[in-house]
Amino acid sequence: MPRKTPQTMTDDALDLPGGFARIRPCRHGRMMYNPNDAYVGRSLDVYGEYSEAEASFLRFLVRPGDIVVEAGANIGSLTVVLAKAVGPDGWVVAYEPQRIPFQMLCSNALLGGFANIEARPTAAGAAPGSIAVPQLDPTRPNNFGGLSLQGNEGAQGLTVAVETIDSLALPRCRLIKADVEGMEADVLDGARATIARHRPMLYLENDRRDRAPLLIRHVRALGYRLWWHTPVYFNPGNFRGATENIFPGEGAFNMFCAPQELAITISVPEILSDDSWPTP
Repeated sequence: MPRKTPQTMTDDALDLPGGFARIRPCRHGRMMYNPNDAYVGRSLDVYGEYSEAEASFLRFLVRPGDIVVEAGANIGSLTVVLAKAVGPDGWVVAYEPQRIPFQMLCSNALLGGFANIEARPTAAGAAPGSIAVPQLDPTRPNNFGGLSLQGNEGAQGLTVAVETIDSLALPRCRLIKADVEGMEADVLDGARATIARHRPMLYLENDRRDRAPLLIRHVRALGYRLWWHTPVYFNPGNFRGATENIFPGEGAFNMFCAPQELAITISVPEILSDDSWPTP
């Protein structure tokens, strides 16, 4: 089969050889993504943005000069938002253990001109070690951001290092964001010293209802208050002006968590019990 050559599309987009990488202008700059990806890639392709309500909330949380840690950065669709918000005097440490999404994360940092993104091809966890990361075929449709590494001990895949956030020895930390498909508690366990020293805000995916109480208890034990934040994926004012909602009824199930000692008022539902679950 002849090798594909780069092909310019009508809106100044570029398909790269291989059939799994496309670059297009997006709301937060030119982005490289996999058009075969069911959520992040498809959203960037159709809307020119991904979970913009989530992006807006993250911008609200951080300030110029802040240090942010993002576990499970995927291709960096929200990493670049955080990097722009913290500015050249800030820093974003972005963990992504999947090989091709990590390479796209690095590409998106460069495409956006961000020198304040430290991309790490590792997993953030409770203790140093290694884990097997399955190698998904990038040319076939899949939810690449939904790959779980939970219970992968002894599984086949690319061996990737596991690091702790504490090993970064950060001088300050404003926010820890974790979207790691059920391993959020492990990320926090590996950040206990950082959390105790800097008391960062936390923004955590918690989309498994049967396991949600465990993570809620885990965070409350660290001395935090919690709120549900459930942004929908479709933004009627999206970058490309697309009117069709290709994600009807779909969105993120996240928790915003702030230290108990921080006086804060926020207009989303507070989590007051371990068995809390957001209403539609």
